[in-house]
Order: sequence, then structure tokens, then C-alpha cells
Amino acid sequence: MATTRTATTNWEGPLMGGSGTVALDSSGVGTFDVTWASRAEDPNGRTSPEELIAAAHSSCFSMALSHGLAGAGTPPETVQTQADVTFQPGEGITGIVLRVKARVPGLSAEDFQTAAENAKANCPVSKALAGAPISLEAELLA
Repeated sequence: MATTRTATTNWEGPLMGGSGTVALDSSGVGTFDVTWASRAEDPNGRTSPEELIAAAHSSCFSMALSHGLAGAGTPPETVQTQADVTFQPGEGITGIVLRVKARVPGLSAEDFQTAAENAKANCPVSKALAGAPISLEAELLA
């Protein structure tokens, strides 16, 4: 069954001096301030499209990796993923780095790397962001 999730941004003013809010409509968990400065300079307590993409990518990747590991008979105890999305004004998103650390009893480092690469290639958010270079750093915790 397909699902659709919705967010709404309300923007006022020009790009450089304006500001807006982005509401996570489907979940209702919050409304967040967004400005050009929070995107291209210092966040100062506001979010950006790139931070929201990082949140989506890190959670999607973690779910895909967990699912793949469990399906292979080695369910993880923990998976922690950080996504760094780099934005360059005038160019756009220039790269994404996924950094994952996981505790997976009974799994070799080589098999973990393979599972992480598979999750990166097949997570729906990675597929949606295929126009940006995506790199992966995977660490299997003891």
C-alpha cells in the first residue's frame, strides 16, 4: 500500500531577507523556522532543506540496513547513522556522506560493509537523491 507524506512551507519576502516555516503536516510533530541564512550560513536555531534531507536519509538508510541485516539472519543490536548533506550556494547539494556505526553480533566487518553498501544503494531516499554523490563510511562496533 502506497503512502504519501506531506510538509508545507510558508515563505514571506525575498530569498535573502525573507523567512519561512516548514510544517510536518502528516505527523504533526512540529513547525520549524527556515531562512536563507540558516541554509547558507549559521543555523541559529533554524533548519534548512539540507538538514531535512539529512534527517530523511539517515533514518531511511538505518531502516534499510536493519532490514537487510535481519533478512540475512544477523539482526543488529544498534544502528546509528549520521548524514552530512553539503550545500554550496550557486551550485546546490554537492555531496552526501553517510556515517554508520552498528553493533551486529556474529557478523564480519566485510559482510557488514557489503550490507551497508547494499542499504546505501537501495534505500528509497538514496535512490531519490541519486543526482548527488553519496559516500559511505561504515564501522562495525565490537
